Amino acid sequence: MPICHVDLSDHSSMQDIYATKGSQENLPKYRLPKNNTEPRAAYAFVRDELLLDGNARQNLATFCTTWMEDEVRQLMADGADKNMIDKDLYPQTAEIENRCVHIIADLWHAKESKDTIGCSTTGSSEAAMLGGLALKWKWRQRREAEGKDTGKPNIVTGPVQICWHKFARYFDVEIREVPLEGDALGLKPEDLRKYCDENTIGVVATLGVTFTGIYEPVEALAHELDAMQRDLGLDIPIHVDAASGGFIAPFIQRDIVWDFQIERVKSINASGHKYGLAPLGVGWAIWASKEDLPEDLIFYVNYLGGNMPTFALNFSRPGSQIIAQYYNFLRLGWDGYTAIQQANSDTAQWLGEKVAALGCFEMVYDGQGGLPAIAYKLKDGDHGFTLYDLSERMQMRGWQIASYPLPSNRQETVIQRILIRRGISRDLAQLLLDDLGRAFEHLKENPVLNSTAKPGFHHG
Repeated sequence: MPICHVDLSDHSSMQDIYATKGSQENLPKYRLPKNNTEPRAAYAFVRDELLLDGNARQNLATFCTTWMEDEVRQLMADGADKNMIDKDLYPQTAEIENRCVHIIADLWHAKESKDTIGCSTTGSSEAAMLGGLALKWKWRQRREAEGKDTGKPNIVTGPVQICWHKFARYFDVEIREVPLEGDALGLKPEDLRKYCDENTIGVVATLGVTFTGIYEPVEALAHELDAMQRDLGLDIPIHVDAASGGFIAPFIQRDIVWDFQIERVKSINASGHKYGLAPLGVGWAIWASKEDLPEDLIFYVNYLGGNMPTFALNFSRPGSQIIAQYYNFLRLGWDGYTAIQQANSDTAQWLGEKVAALGCFEMVYDGQGGLPAIAYKLKDGDHGFTLYDLSERMQMRGWQIASYPLPSNRQETVIQRILIRRGISRDLAQLLLDDLGRAFEHLKENPVLNSTAKPGFHHG
């Protein structure tokens, strides 16, 4: 019988991908390959490498959207070649961005929609920095108008996401992150007089603290700043970091006053790609009044056609995420967002009750009154393992759960946080709970000696 020889250089569509020459070689890692590769094969090889990533749906450490409808995926593909910064060439994408700004401003009770100004960003980190820059510029304008030295500006916060530390370092602002005293989990009104002064450009109130999921009391903080203005003459604005809570509170916690209903709140940022339900890559910065966004921060660009204003740290980016955000607004409406966020909140509170019932954990945050999340610590005593060990054990089943210490002055308290997002059904939460119980029992019966488990990245 004649011997058949397979031509491994054959890249025809009839050839099996894993019988080609490319499949018999290591993929290039740090330099371009000399030859090209058939599209189907290149796709398969890259996709195979991505199998080594964790399953995003089981990542309960991230705030970001990990489930989306097929229509969203199609719109993402449709808008991938549209550079949203080029508003002259893509006027309808620009119009959709403008609609989103006004929809969000209305959601956050901006008084005059015609006076609303805002923009999309790559996420709430960029949006927060834009809010901080506007505060710094307005503070400097006030000081110069009063004939006073501008000095070193500062910003007062509770426990904040890393983006605020980046803002402070990159833009030369002192960050006064108030330490947690006693059993506090966030910024309190009584903290403000100690940390604010005439060089304070603003107070950052967080609606959904990254570490625990609680809401800081924006209205109470504003009342204290009102009193400070009467007593000390300090007129200090508030920026609300509503990265997650900005798309939750308006729908299921309507009794909480935190947004532009408060006159002292000048700007708000939020992540469209978190509880705004959009795919990764979109955030929003909104000012209720154009007076609160200094004109000096706006640039006008004419080399893409037209003469368009732009205020952002980034420039070129696809219009896909903005279009997908608008799709969600159109597709879900008020009732849809309310139903989804209520389901998330109910599941978080249910999970909190079940985790507490395991008997080994003490709840730090039970999912009520803030984000759809829970946070807990091990009860006092020597358990023979740490929460870091528990996170590692859970990862064996694919679950990614964040373990980390609380901010200063509570670094001795290590907690785990679980976030419930769209796509985490009650049944999936039950499977998580079952695995959590089994992992705890295993570690209790098999103590970890000289544990090397450490905290991983957890504030996505």
